[in-house]
Amino acid sequence: MLKRFQYVLLLSVIGYVCAGCSSAEDTPPSSERSDAFEPYPTPVALRVGIGIDPNFRSDQGETPINNVWTRALKESLNIETQAAWQVVNPNLDQKVNLAIATNELPDALVVNRGQFNQMIEADEIADLTDAYHKFASPVMKKIIDSTNGLSENNVIIDGKIMAIPSIDAEDMSMLWIRKDWLDELGLKPPQTMEELERVAEAFVTKDPDRNGEADTIGITAGQTIFDDIRVGPSAFTFDPIFSAHHAYPGFWLQGSDGKPVYGSILPETKAALSKLRDLYARGLIDKDMGAYESDAEPVIQGKAGIFFAPFFVGYWPLPDALRNNPRANWQAYALPLDAGEKFNAKVFHYSKSFLVVRKGYEHPEAAIKVLSLALRDENKYGIDFQPLRQVLAPRDEISYSVKALREVLDGTKTPEDYADGIEYKLLYHDLQAIRTTKLAPFANTDIQYWNTQDPNFSRAYALLVGGRNLLDPHVHRMASMSNDISPSMENLWVNLSEMERYVFKKIIMGAAPLSAFDDFVSDWKAQGGDLLTADKANHSRQ
Repeated sequence: MLKRFQYVLLLSVIGYVCAGCSSAEDTPPSSERSDAFEPYPTPVALRVGIGIDPNFRSDQGETPINNVWTRALKESLNIETQAAWQVVNPNLDQKVNLAIATNELPDALVVNRGQFNQMIEADEIADLTDAYHKFASPVMKKIIDSTNGLSENNVIIDGKIMAIPSIDAEDMSMLWIRKDWLDELGLKPPQTMEELERVAEAFVTKDPDRNGEADTIGITAGQTIFDDIRVGPSAFTFDPIFSAHHAYPGFWLQGSDGKPVYGSILPETKAALSKLRDLYARGLIDKDMGAYESDAEPVIQGKAGIFFAPFFVGYWPLPDALRNNPRANWQAYALPLDAGEKFNAKVFHYSKSFLVVRKGYEHPEAAIKVLSLALRDENKYGIDFQPLRQVLAPRDEISYSVKALREVLDGTKTPEDYADGIEYKLLYHDLQAIRTTKLAPFANTDIQYWNTQDPNFSRAYALLVGGRNLLDPHVHRMASMSNDISPSMENLWVNLSEMERYVFKKIIMGAAPLSAFDDFVSDWKAQGGDLLTADKANHSRQ
């Protein structure tokens, strides 16, 4: 789903939207009352920066400053949203950096961690402590409280709340596999790396789609190679293969001396690259990985049998793949396991973006009221055009929703049993709709037991097929020691990250020898990695 207009923020790839969620009868009665929803007696102007997709033209004449959200904010809160500036999306981050450097800021904006740190050092943002305690809605407070104080630690400076942090629901990269191909070849989901190799080889050599042509792909992947701490889990990486080797590239791990060490330069990462290089050389990894216009192309076209991604691929690209082949039975598993029968999953930080208010703005609470209204009415108005949008979801939203859906399908609970869980914004609707989306037998998630034409299919499928793996007892969660990059190290981090992905891809694809890893480690340290490591040891803040 493309966001036509993007206010200054980092958007979640999940979006947490579903078709048909706007009906009033789908929403549980809410007793939510707070100053968050009290309108101002006189109009209050709120200037925001706006990123624009220049190719979008609204069919209904909506613009970034005249749309369903700006009208709702005016009618409900008497807040008049104004454009401090508008810029095309590719230049958005550069524009925010320039605004921070010159201290010519909108009244409120959403920034990344590095930008937040820069604004703190420059003393550019307002103390939100009083505004948060008085004007944050109960839902917002419940969501932030779901991290047991950890999210607040990201934004409390000298005892003051300096931003509203985003909260991402926990997710992880997992194995997605064509179970119909497994069934056709008499195979089971691969439990280990050795079994994964055998299954990938069978997918390449034994014509699992039975079209008589040697045109199938074992494992497909994209340009990303792995996910680092600041990105979170994304599709078409090799993370589960790295993790099966106890390798965690992009993460800062605790060394034997208790200090941070970068996972990308450790021997376990070299061993994982050696395995990936071997799989690629044998044709078990897509020879054209990263060369498609979209990494999802082989999946959508029905040519690939395996890829690694979080739960959200149930939203995209799998519905597109099913339109091309309704029998494509994509199922997800917490696999492959390591030698100790554990699935090692990276745990990504919950806060990637931060809502801040310009120091000196007369109404710092206005930004918090906007966010509170958005949390309450997102099901009604959607997320397009939403100003100052922050991803705010309970940390356990996915796993909690899976358990609730199972209980309603089992008949042990009803949707009304969950009506008080107002912080789980979509759950009540999900539970009301699930029995028209999931067909009996309810415990079997194979594709033939779904109503794939139902408007709620994508979300329910993502949860019950992908999200269920968060509850798998084999999952061993591996957290990064830190995800903070100090402002002085920001450019260094970007350059080193680009270098490592370039080298890793060349090693995997055979364009560089495995020994290039040792050269990379030396270069990484010499070109600033040692400085970055020392900086993190001295200044890292969770």
